[in-house]
Amino acid sequence: MGDATENSSQNSQTPRGLNFEALKVHVIAHKIDCGLWAIRVLVILFSVGYFIPIFGSSQSAYNKVLIANAAISALRLHQRLGRVQLSRQFLSELILEDSCHYLLYSLIFLYVAPVSLAILPVLLFAILHSASYSLTLLDTLGQNSWWGCRLLISLVEFQSLNILRLIALTEIVLMPFTVVLILTGRAGLLTPFIYYNFLTQRYTSRRNPYNRNMFHELRLLLEKYANKPNMPPIVKNIIGSIVNFTLKLAPPVVQVQSPQ
Repeated sequence: MGDATENSSQNSQTPRGLNFEALKVHVIAHKIDCGLWAIRVLVILFSVGYFIPIFGSSQSAYNKVLIANAAISALRLHQRLGRVQLSRQFLSELILEDSCHYLLYSLIFLYVAPVSLAILPVLLFAILHSASYSLTLLDTLGQNSWWGCRLLISLVEFQSLNILRLIALTEIVLMPFTVVLILTGRAGLLTPFIYYNFLTQRYTSRRNPYNRNMFHELRLLLEKYANKPNMPPIVKNIIGSIVNFTLKLAPPVVQVQSPQ
């Protein structure tokens, strides 16, 4: 009886609920990671504000999405490369980093009239990475009752492959779309050339093969339709010309490391 009373007393003194002290310690120990998570959440909120302008103008929300994405890319580069060095080796490593690619991406579309399609890759990356780190924060809090948040995170992680493929497809579709932007007066003449440089960097990425794989899948799909017996010769020739032109523009493939 005395032991039962003692155990009951100890259980009543055990703190229940969220462990904010552990969360505080985690944030202090991982300032940059937590900062990245916070900025990615802002990207999601700004993106919602762009499509549903209830907190201000769509133009302002569009700019905030790209500026926040540029900040994320800069922080990721700082994590991977450390301090900036004025050397050829540092510049070579900088150009190879995926975060550098998306820093360039933000700068490209920051000076273009708002394009809804341009926000999609940024938004999807923010959702994918923020969901992953949200699970870490929830585990740090030690509260398993937040099943709703954990369920949403599980859904995002379950669809991560499809999300990355959709990002790659959007990156590819934006290439001809930049030409349309010029024709409609919404972008400068250099935009397609700068974006082509971004796309080649994505194609030769060391850690992210999805852009390269999507190009291959699109090629197989086009060739499949071109080889159909009922396909008109003129359409078949157009498809063949597009495929051949794209192959000529494709940069050499580098050896791929494991995707991040």
